[in-house]
Amino acid sequence: MQTILVTGGTGFIGSHTCVELIQAGYDVVILDNLSNSKESCVDRIKEITGVGVKFYKADLLDLESTKRIFDENKIDSVIHFAGLKAVGESVEKPLEYYENNIGGTINLIKAMRDANCKSIVFSSSATVYGVNNKVPYTEEMTTSATNPYGYTKVMIEQILNDMTVSDKDWSVVALRYFNPIGAHESGLIGENPNGIPNNLVPYIAQVALGKLEHLRVFGDDYETPDGTGVRDYIHVTDLAKGHLAALEYAAENKGFQPINLGTGNGSSVMEVVKAYEKACGKNIPVVVTPRRAGDIAESYAETSLAKKLLGWEAKLDISKMCEDSWNFTMKNPEGM
Repeated sequence: MQTILVTGGTGFIGSHTCVELIQAGYDVVILDNLSNSKESCVDRIKEITGVGVKFYKADLLDLESTKRIFDENKIDSVIHFAGLKAVGESVEKPLEYYENNIGGTINLIKAMRDANCKSIVFSSSATVYGVNNKVPYTEEMTTSATNPYGYTKVMIEQILNDMTVSDKDWSVVALRYFNPIGAHESGLIGENPNGIPNNLVPYIAQVALGKLEHLRVFGDDYETPDGTGVRDYIHVTDLAKGHLAALEYAAENKGFQPINLGTGNGSSVMEVVKAYEKACGKNIPVVVTPRRAGDIAESYAETSLAKKLLGWEAKLDISKMCEDSWNFTMKNPEGM
């Protein structure tokens, strides 16, 4: 049985990926500093799968703690989610983002190299396509960014690519994903941010619960069908399954390979609001405010490479994403 280290494994995408890994027969070790998640998630993962996971409350910025995990476990491969991820906060706190995301990844790579573990699936982002590329985004496009968070993803991809150039034994898959939403259909795990949510669907959920008065929509004057921004929303369970496929690909292929994970279709903010209203049976009050700096009108993936290399494609639609999100919210109104 292969052992996979999942950094950030109690987070939104990490926890769903742990469930899929366990159900596929992998042994899972989680490293997380719990900066934006809760340890109770480990119990939820066990409740869903019937299998306990080994959990380390540790920070990648602590190299010795990171190395100890590799000393105590025979890690075959790593899925690397851990990182700060709020775009707005990254503009306010650039040093913290560069130190945490890039510094933490460098420590992880050092620990992997010392343990002779040279297979990693990296949680990258569609944000690396910047503002100058035209949709749909394809993997060979030039990468850039509009904020410090985005630049950490661009830089980490570069570092990992450079590792594969310097040492031909490395296998790296950088999964550039679009906008994960939804929740596990059990309602036991889902998007559970600390504080006021930054992302659209958890924010809508808080409005639906009555905890927030209204949803702020940033701009309704884009050149899109209804004027609101269009994004490629993907169900987190589909996304988690994409990581398993990437892990299998990395086991057979050396080098650096970026791959988009999305549906290939865009939905506008207002389309998501309408789908969520249908799922929860409530009206979601909306207040339109000016556009945010750096926001683009449309972002969606060209997904043919994922199908070709990984044999993977998204299966679940926006209605299912909103239904599962609301199910999780109803079962966990105070969070996990």
